[in-house]
Amino acid sequence: MSAELHHIITGQKLRPEQVAERTVAIHLELLERSSYLKVPNFHIIHPQDLELLFDAYDAAFFQGAVRRAVGNAPLRFALSKRLTSAGGKTKRTRTRATGALSYELSVSSTILFNSFEEGDHRAIVACGLECRDRLEAVQRIMEHEIIHLIELLVWNKSKCSASRFQAITRNFFGHKAHTHSLITPRETAYVKHGIRSGSTVTFVLDGKQHVGVVNRVTRRATVLIEDPQGVRYTNGKHYFKCYVPVELLTVVGGIARGS
Repeated sequence: MSAELHHIITGQKLRPEQVAERTVAIHLELLERSSYLKVPNFHIIHPQDLELLFDAYDAAFFQGAVRRAVGNAPLRFALSKRLTSAGGKTKRTRTRATGALSYELSVSSTILFNSFEEGDHRAIVACGLECRDRLEAVQRIMEHEIIHLIELLVWNKSKCSASRFQAITRNFFGHKAHTHSLITPRETAYVKHGIRSGSTVTFVLDGKQHVGVVNRVTRRATVLIEDPQGVRYTNGKHYFKCYVPVELLTVVGGIARGS
């Protein structure tokens, strides 16, 4: 069935008005059919919604050829809290014992719910297109991930920075970029709290005040506290590692060097 999908993906280029008509129809269809999404800037989403969205895109843009190409291989949909920089991810897994393939398309719930908050400091852009609400952002992410899946099914590999991927997303969805600029936890930490990697911060742990250096920011900040009993780092110092919600940290100095 990948031959059918290859024919569709290499032989079609949609006009902007065609793309707009289909994506708006999908937007309305999902709000009507979902048991969870009631408004475009929703506060609850379920993996079932991602599957509904996938099937709506497959029908509207690919005549159901993606599902047919997947065949009997499992195709799962997931919401990921661990994705804190990428908006989505497409994964293919091969079982070592049997060689059987399975696929998973996931969307970052962390980034999704970090964006479109009241008072956001900038516009939200995904795939080079401005998004007005979370549902539009999920649509752009799904458009991107479905092309990753298609490339895996047709060519056995996929790379969004490559010219083929970008040509397909441009021809089918009018994408102007292969990246997103949704608001990540790292950006929120800096804009709202002035915290970034290297910041010296203070916080209370087990009733005791601690001072440490932020090593990384994802859903929480990874803070390193100097401790002779801790793990030795490349700078020769020993640190105890803590995972602290950003809102519990207070910046007490500038950017530490050599940490």
